[in-house]
Amino acid sequence: MSTTGNAVSERSAPSGERPAAAAPAGGDERPAAHWFWRFLPGVAAYLALVALLLLADTPVSAIARYTGYALWGVMLPGTLVFRALRRRPHTLVEDLAYGAVTGLALELVAWFVLVSLGAQSVATAWPLAVVIPFLAVPALRRHWRPSGYTARTPLGWSWSVSGLVMLTGAYFYQDFLSKYPALSDSETSRIFGDMPYMLSLAANAKQHVPLTLPQASGEPLYYHWFSFAHMAMTSMVGHIDLPMVETRLMVPALAALAVVLTAVVARRLTGRVWAGPLAVVLLFVVTEFTAIYPNNVNTWTLGAPSIRLMYWSSLSYTYSQPLLIALLGVVGEALRRLRMTGAGENNPAPLFGRGVFVLVALFAVGSSAAKASTLPVTLAGLVVAGLVVLIATRRVPWTVVGLGAILASAQLFATAVIFNFESYGLEIIPLGNLQPFWGDPDHKRSALFQALLIVSALAAFVLHHHLKLVGMIPLIRRRRFKLDPLQWFLLGAAVAGPCAYLVVNGYNSSYFTLAALPFGAVLSAWGYCEAFERAALPRRAKAALAVGTVAFVALFTYAIYRYSADWQAYVLREVAGGDAHKSYFLLLPLVLAGAALAAIAAVCALLWWAGGRVWPALRGRGAVVLMTAILATGAPGVFHDAVQAREDVWAGTWSMPASQVDAARWVRAHSDPADVLATNSHCWEFDNYAYGRPCENTRSQWLSGYSERSVLIEGWAYAPRMVALTRGGTAYGGPFWDQDLFKLNEDAVYRPTEAVLRRLHDEYRVRYVVVLRPAGPESPRLGELAEKVFDNKQVGVYRIK
Repeated sequence: MSTTGNAVSERSAPSGERPAAAAPAGGDERPAAHWFWRFLPGVAAYLALVALLLLADTPVSAIARYTGYALWGVMLPGTLVFRALRRRPHTLVEDLAYGAVTGLALELVAWFVLVSLGAQSVATAWPLAVVIPFLAVPALRRHWRPSGYTARTPLGWSWSVSGLVMLTGAYFYQDFLSKYPALSDSETSRIFGDMPYMLSLAANAKQHVPLTLPQASGEPLYYHWFSFAHMAMTSMVGHIDLPMVETRLMVPALAALAVVLTAVVARRLTGRVWAGPLAVVLLFVVTEFTAIYPNNVNTWTLGAPSIRLMYWSSLSYTYSQPLLIALLGVVGEALRRLRMTGAGENNPAPLFGRGVFVLVALFAVGSSAAKASTLPVTLAGLVVAGLVVLIATRRVPWTVVGLGAILASAQLFATAVIFNFESYGLEIIPLGNLQPFWGDPDHKRSALFQALLIVSALAAFVLHHHLKLVGMIPLIRRRRFKLDPLQWFLLGAAVAGPCAYLVVNGYNSSYFTLAALPFGAVLSAWGYCEAFERAALPRRAKAALAVGTVAFVALFTYAIYRYSADWQAYVLREVAGGDAHKSYFLLLPLVLAGAALAAIAAVCALLWWAGGRVWPALRGRGAVVLMTAILATGAPGVFHDAVQAREDVWAGTWSMPASQVDAARWVRAHSDPADVLATNSHCWEFDNYAYGRPCENTRSQWLSGYSERSVLIEGWAYAPRMVALTRGGTAYGGPFWDQDLFKLNEDAVYRPTEAVLRRLHDEYRVRYVVVLRPAGPESPRLGELAEKVFDNKQVGVYRIK
């Protein structure tokens, strides 16, 4: 995570002033660190992740294969292409981080070609399409061993980023890796509910372009499915079992890439070395501000949380993060061109050159169907920057226009081709996501009280997600909104995401808020670094601030963990009149805790001001201390979430008996990838059937997931046409849309005839009937008409002759 070269000192002075500037040749007399020490932080981070994977019972062979895949199938081709597109080298870690994301984008092209041609068997060789030209063409050979890196990466920076990679890995181990088995090993095994679904999409991506819905064979899948194409390529190139990719390898690897890339992008855009690790802390460590433990599911109406249920359970979000951060970085690089003709360029990082537009196109297309929320937020930020430049200069900013055309084209491609204009039930309803907090169907409240509740809900939304962005305030205030285009771009995107969430109704609109956080984190880190530099704290004061921040986070973490239940009981009794069913009750602990902390901060600020009259050293430095405390108020969330993962059984898990997994994987081993299965399993789980409860959630996905085969009709809750009926809901319990086909499917299990099985075989390519007996035992006639090839008492598998 470090590199040396002809060192150029990066600015530490505020952006509006003249830089200490590039040091003259030979001006930096510090000796370069030995290569061992430069690479040790990266090696240490890798070994720490390997150790965590081994603790989670990950086979050494799987880790080795994944490492080989990452180096050969992603890093190598991506880094070569990135070096050919960027003009001048800056740091080695930048080449590798951007190169890895470039590799992810190139991988999508390779996947499309390989699967379209049916050439999956040679997937391992696809990087040769890049390697051979870079070996054969003289002008490209120099990118194998570039020279002339213009900046040195301090070892402190490298170790900070390495430590943050280790911290995220430890979090995932606690919350995910050690919690769920890669494959069920008992009848009582449990798994997060969406994992079989995501597994089934990755399996489908091995065979289909574009993807279809595995739980309803042939049904189009209008969804952001690029992450599953990535999983398919990981499996095909690395020869790794898909469940191992999903449950062990993919999440920590992509999270580590996002951490390093965030640090690289923030450093490059701001020109400040330490803005990189700070941006990582704000994005990955500082989470939501909340006064509640354990986290109450109902508070999610404030927006999807940035930790729980996101990075490890929404694999599309996991995959989209590096692409979004890279897109943020290269669009920002292009906008730096405009800054040079404005306030003056004071960032020593060399511009990428014209190749930046190719990189923008690569990352925009990759982002387009990685997560549907990323491009709209990026486009909004770019529109804000373009309008500001147009108004300020009265000239058309053609750079912004060109960037906008690229992003808009990628968005149109995703909307029309991938999503088929499917909205998944999202609707334009201003403040619709927050309305449950002030609902008053009987109209018993006064207009004044309702207005107060609306303001409180908006305040809670800001407190919950956006305290980490307070660092941008001094930057904006000092410039009096005279920001350069890059800063307007970051600010516009940071604001656009939450605004979209407040306008577009539906749980999935929460991802707009999450998509905006990287932009805000970089801008907040930028502003904080400027304020910190102006404060010019002496060494002892810096140490005191660091120790005080750690102590504050520890105390606040413990206080919430220990006393939040008492706090909620107090608020319920004294403010909500003892009625926990009042719509606004869930707002109160958060809002009142925020008000209490604000009052404490005001008192401390007054005391600091008074102290400054006695001790001049305090003057002009209180703002940094206050801002540090505000940024740190969200840090307890990540620790609470890790603890809660152990103390509370997560409601989103379901039973995944080993007998079902074994049966599905038997089918996988003894069938052709083009074979279709029929089954009587359509519902979430069958534990409740003994109590006579009907199926109310058609989310059976285990068979398609673990068999890696399409099923004629399994669960249909996630079919786009069904999700639209629930207006973005996650569970549909109504009937299948084609009742004639559904009857044919059920007849194969419960009322089989030779004609029924022959029709399934000839018209729908059904080769196996898989019977889940807890859902209902099969007819004895099925064994006479089809060959029983597998039976473990819970599941029977029949081959249609």
